[in-house]
Amino acid sequence: MVATNIYSNHVIAHSGVAFGTSGARGLVTQFTPQVCGAFTLAFVAICRDKPHKVAIAMDNRPSSPDIVKACVAALKAIDIEVEFYGVVPTPALAYAAQQKKIPAIMVTGSHIPFERNGIKFYSTAGEISKVDEQLIINVLVPLPKFQLASLPTINQDAQKQYINRYIDFFPSNILQGKRVGIYLHSSAGRYMYEPIFSALGAEVVVFGHSDDFIAIDTEAVSDDDRQNAKIWSEELMLDALFTTDGDGDRPLLADEKGEYIAGDILGLLAAQYLEIKSIAMPINCNTQIESCGIFKHLIRTKIGSPYVIAALNELANSSTQFAGFEANGGFLLGSDCTKNNVTIDRLMTRDAVLPVLCALALSQVKSLSQVVDFSKRFTYSDRDQNIDKQVAHTIIQLGLKSPYKLLNSLCVEHTGILKIDDTDGLRITLDNDDIIHLRPSGNAPELRCYAESSSLDKAKILVKRTLTKVAAVDLKQLEPNR
Repeated sequence: MVATNIYSNHVIAHSGVAFGTSGARGLVTQFTPQVCGAFTLAFVAICRDKPHKVAIAMDNRPSSPDIVKACVAALKAIDIEVEFYGVVPTPALAYAAQQKKIPAIMVTGSHIPFERNGIKFYSTAGEISKVDEQLIINVLVPLPKFQLASLPTINQDAQKQYINRYIDFFPSNILQGKRVGIYLHSSAGRYMYEPIFSALGAEVVVFGHSDDFIAIDTEAVSDDDRQNAKIWSEELMLDALFTTDGDGDRPLLADEKGEYIAGDILGLLAAQYLEIKSIAMPINCNTQIESCGIFKHLIRTKIGSPYVIAALNELANSSTQFAGFEANGGFLLGSDCTKNNVTIDRLMTRDAVLPVLCALALSQVKSLSQVVDFSKRFTYSDRDQNIDKQVAHTIIQLGLKSPYKLLNSLCVEHTGILKIDDTDGLRITLDNDDIIHLRPSGNAPELRCYAESSSLDKAKILVKRTLTKVAAVDLKQLEPNR
């Protein structure tokens, strides 16, 4: 190892890679070996106890192996061992590292566009916080010279432990009589889900393997994907259809009709099955969760798993069984949880499998569509991928100052505004209780739109109309003095 006068904070500052809602994200071309090394060694430097070993895994993006090679080489340059788990879901890596009490690095861009990628970091306490992210950006670590090599030998422990986590917790016949379809595509966990569902009694149909990476966003499911779900459910005679985003930490679950269940409703069902009484969730989750009367404590946060985790740490002071969930479907188990005299360990990161199995467990004597029939408020979300990031931020800021002008520019019918919320972006509650929420993505140059209304069709119309109009908004007309 040869010391240099190059430091991590300088490299990171000039890399173009930045932390978003979950992990550091950027263009593939920006993840040079030096940038990957800078983030990796800065992360190690801010760990409370200097680790002797770090666990690493990746998703199926073509760019992920090269990023892993750079991370591994940087660690070896400072004599830190690497435990490489290959392609596994993010929660499988996090769980394996948690069991061994070592930090972890996940190379994944999750659902963001193909030309981008990312890195997620886990301390021995779980997914890192926003405070940790700032420490990584600012810490002064000299970067050694390192040589890239081939990928390390894959350790299979993460796969085995993740599968056993659910087989050991749920009754072995919990899915008996259910025919479950698993859409494989390029999900990091595609080979691990069939053993779990089969062991719990389901008849499993797997399909849709893809050698090309498919970036599925559970908060912006395309009309084609929704139509495919209906076709697959009918043709394959499914009771449920399951898939995940790219790194397997956010689920998509469709009922027997092929209708996808909103991620926050899925989280609500999981919390109900697990008898959770204290919940943390982002501001964009369905408002009926407050009114359902299930939870004693409920905290709303900014959007992103680090914010939910911070709230879970707060709940730890007053609750014994607590969890968090997000509108994207990710479920975070903040405490060990006991059900039927069996305990499942906490896992402070998004997990795709746990909420799905909980929802299916509630549908043993009912169909999934009957289980979710309680909904009185409906949410929908989508994104504009062709809007400049600065323009998106400007629209938000001007909308906060002149919300009526923004609504008029978006052709949103209204007679008044009940509430403005700037917790994360611009969230407008109209006096008819419809909600429109605009927020620049933390992971990519996108503008996300969330809506809530008394019917799914109304929520969908609000989102589609808003995103159609927003790109053509005249920013000058939104200025308060006009």
